[in-house]
Amino acid sequence: MRDDVRRLLASYEPARQQPDPPLPPAGVLLLLHDRPGGPHVIFQKRTDRVRDHKGQISFPGGVMDPGDPDVRYTALRETHEEIGVRPDDVDVLGELDQMVTVSNFLVTPFVGWLDRYPYEWRFSSEEVAYLLEVPLSHLRDPRNLVPDRRIINGREYVFQAYRFGDDLIWGATARMLGNFLDLLSALE
Repeated sequence: MRDDVRRLLASYEPARQQPDPPLPPAGVLLLLHDRPGGPHVIFQKRTDRVRDHKGQISFPGGVMDPGDPDVRYTALRETHEEIGVRPDDVDVLGELDQMVTVSNFLVTPFVGWLDRYPYEWRFSSEEVAYLLEVPLSHLRDPRNLVPDRRIINGREYVFQAYRFGDDLIWGATARMLGNFLDLLSALE
C-alpha cells in the first residue's frame, strides 16, 4: 500500500492557503505503519499542560522554529520531539492540503510511513498523554464517522469527526484525516 499512497500523493496538487496577514507556519505528520491487521495511523492525545489544544487528539507536529529550513523538517523534528520517531525512520510520501487552524497557524500536513514495527515510542510526557494506533480500516469505515456539533460565535456547526473507543478525532486533525481518506478512495 505504501507505494500506492506515494503514487497517489505524487499526482496530487495540495491546496495552498495565503492568509492575510500571514500566520506562523506549522507542520504535522500523518504517520502510517504496517502491523498485523493492516496499516495503522498514529495519533497522540495531548496533555492538559500544553498551551494549545489541551486534551485533544492530534497528529504529531508543531510550529516552525526559526532554524528550521522548511516545514517538512518541522513536521519531522516535532514528531521526534513528541513521540520519539527519528526522521531517518520515516519515508515521507507526500503532502496534503494546507489548512488554517482556529489557533491561527498555517499547517502543512505530510504523510509518512514508519519503516518498521514495532517501534520504541518515547513520547514527551509534557506534551503527550498517550498514543493511539488506529487501524486505517477503522477510519475508513463510515460507521466510525460521527457528527461533531460545535457552537462558534453563537452559531451551531456540524463537522465530521471519527470515533475510536472513548476518543474523538475532531477539528483540524479530522479535516486533515478526511482529506487523506478522500484521496485514498481513488485506490478502491
